Amino acid sequence: MAHFTIPFETNPNQTLTYHEAIACYEKMAAAHPGIFQLSTMGSTDSGEPMHVAVLNTDGEFDPVKIRQSGKRILLINNGIHPGEPEGIDATVLLLRDYLNKPELQKSLQHLAIVFIPVYNVDGCLNRNSFTRANQDGPESYGFRGNARNYDLNRDFIKCDSRNARTFNQIFQTWMPDIFVDNHTSNGADYQYTMTLIATQHNKLEAPLGQFLQETMLPELYADMKNRKWEMIPYVDSPKETPDSGITGFCDYGRYSTGYAALWNTIGFMPETHMLKPFKDRLWGTYHFMDAVIHFIAKHHEEIGKARAAAFELTKSKSTFHLDYAMDQKKHDSIPFKGYEAGYKPSEVSGLPRLWYDRSKPYEKNIPYYNYFKPSLSVEKPAAYIIPAAWENVIERLQLNGVVMQPLKKDLELETETYFIGDFKTRNAWEGHYYHYKVQLEKRMQRRKFSKGDLVIYTNQAANRYLMETLEPNAPDSWFAWNFFESVLMQKEYFSAYVFEDLAAQFLKENPAVQAKLDAKRAADPEFAGDASAQLDWVYRQSPWYEPTHRMYPVARVIDAALLVGY
Repeated sequence: MAHFTIPFETNPNQTLTYHEAIACYEKMAAAHPGIFQLSTMGSTDSGEPMHVAVLNTDGEFDPVKIRQSGKRILLINNGIHPGEPEGIDATVLLLRDYLNKPELQKSLQHLAIVFIPVYNVDGCLNRNSFTRANQDGPESYGFRGNARNYDLNRDFIKCDSRNARTFNQIFQTWMPDIFVDNHTSNGADYQYTMTLIATQHNKLEAPLGQFLQETMLPELYADMKNRKWEMIPYVDSPKETPDSGITGFCDYGRYSTGYAALWNTIGFMPETHMLKPFKDRLWGTYHFMDAVIHFIAKHHEEIGKARAAAFELTKSKSTFHLDYAMDQKKHDSIPFKGYEAGYKPSEVSGLPRLWYDRSKPYEKNIPYYNYFKPSLSVEKPAAYIIPAAWENVIERLQLNGVVMQPLKKDLELETETYFIGDFKTRNAWEGHYYHYKVQLEKRMQRRKFSKGDLVIYTNQAANRYLMETLEPNAPDSWFAWNFFESVLMQKEYFSAYVFEDLAAQFLKENPAVQAKLDAKRAADPEFAGDASAQLDWVYRQSPWYEPTHRMYPVARVIDAALLVGY
């Protein structure tokens, strides 16, 4: 048996350091080698490896064989934000209990559990006592940013960090049915210790989303209430205080649960309340993980069937929704236990400030806006072709097990090709200049491809991942994250005094273009008074304008028969 204590057990305001946490896992692996294994995979930006632990009472640690046995797989991730550390300690205590108490292992008959003890190793090593200014303990903890100051819960698609690239590998190796990523909240004050973000059910294929919404969530909420750890959906209010209502969370692929949803994995982000004592937050996290384990034990067959049906739809369906908008006209009414909010003069500024009066608790029904409708959809092509030059994208496709085939010889064929129109840009966000509201022009265009360029057929389990990364107007596409930035810049231009004569001759030879120019001048007085703008407009209609400017390099192939033999 694994006999050890952790600092929390002698001082409930202490959390494990990174090295203490790993030492606990090493002790458990040494004491229970037949059912518990600790290993490393990949690296992190700190230079430290990523640890992965597996608990399987059958003693099998090969993920392929575990899946073939019919067992469900639960992946638990801790310390993505190491200033929110309760998951690190709660998981050690939960694991120790399951390893030392054989009667608990009955719940693991149809389940293997994979653990990442500390995901943001870098931030966990950067220990301090002040960066979580809003939080009640522990006395010291890690830092949100990793060694390169990335928020790793914005990096699951773009994979700027080694941490995220390693996570992609771990996830694809184990392909979990259920995923839990432990966090602590910020925001309003209320009575609950535990709040919950669940995968936005629309983002899962219908059989799985329906199972989550109608079976899993109601049972988890009821179980946690029976355990005296009553939960509420994550408290995110469109107004300053939650009594006016709270909203659901549409988790994009940049987030852990959003990334999981791309692979038909039900994801949960338990968010304990920052103002509750560390002790309560830890035990709330412990009980949530245990509730998930017991739910899987009870519903393992249903989960397997729903997920299998979901993947069949992912492979076969033709329309994919890339983004969603909240339905403001539709909401549920849920009971909420809060504290009365008010305003009083600030001792800092003298101006009114918000405060919550804990001497005035209340319970009342509030609106819960958790209905979303598709706001952006796309018809999948038969295949994509990505030129081999774009190795930064190809590397990420490979990390995620996307099936790709290199062209055996050069090829010229008709494709659907996007040209980038207008877009908005957010400056300096997570190491990128993030593009959004991307407007596209789709053209049928004959293009040349070279031997070694990669063909990706859209009849595979990775389809949703492909659509949400390769379609350039998707919220977390690689275009949005600047991976194709060089196509936005012209590489050639003209000297005006030289091109004036070429442009005049071109207009004489192309009266239709001249007519369009005249019409544009008539409709736009500012354009009519700008000689440079007019010359540039003519240039863009002419054969001298480079054809690849703003051309998105990934081609859509509509007829797969065109690729036969290549």
